Amino acid sequence: MAVVGIGPGAIEDMTIKAYNTILTADVIVGYKTYLHLLQPILQQQEVVGTGMTKEVERCQKALELAASGKKVAVVSSGDPGVYGMAGLILELAAEQKLLEEIDISIVPGVTAANAGAAVLGAPLMHDLSIISLSDLLTPWELILKRLEAAAASDFVLVLYNPKSHKRVEQILKAQEIVMKYRSGDTPVGVVKNALRAGEEMWISDLQSFTALPIDMFTVVIIGNSQTKVQAGRMITPRGYTW
Repeated sequence: MAVVGIGPGAIEDMTIKAYNTILTADVIVGYKTYLHLLQPILQQQEVVGTGMTKEVERCQKALELAASGKKVAVVSSGDPGVYGMAGLILELAAEQKLLEEIDISIVPGVTAANAGAAVLGAPLMHDLSIISLSDLLTPWELILKRLEAAAASDFVLVLYNPKSHKRVEQILKAQEIVMKYRSGDTPVGVVKNALRAGEEMWISDLQSFTALPIDMFTVVIIGNSQTKVQAGRMITPRGYTW
């Protein structure tokens, strides 16, 4: 059984190992939207898809199929170990004492932080913190605490799930917290549909970026105190001298 990161969603951006794992699987299990992205390479595999919020059901079904002897690939957008399905699969397998019975491999992919950074230039060249603004599984008070600590520590900040139709205030609160520690002209990169069809990219600053069309398909990268913009590229110096 494999938990596979399919990258941002474009087939050409998938790692070779992820591509081959999907091609050789008997069953592909995943969120319906991600399965749709894989349609061009799916062949005779059995496909099991479920909707949003059905993650536990989806992973449980995958474990049952794997225990029955089938070669299963559970797909996650981005990297399966970064807000993906790898953790849930391992937790469920451990609880059911299946870790010794089922050979589970984690196949890395390209997470949104890496995809967005590549579009913007080189904003992640120094220490960074990735924080999801979704409070669906994490209390908002804890997210605020993490934002405060990361901003105070001068990490480059990568914000996942920054804004949805219902969650519109969280990104404003994140901006407010970071501005306590960084100047308003700190570079901020916003990438929508990174490495997918419909990709859009903007480089703004800390005091202005929330006016951009940010949604759940967007990753926001807030620079640290040393991040700069040169020739339209966002760069965080690593510290090399010449």
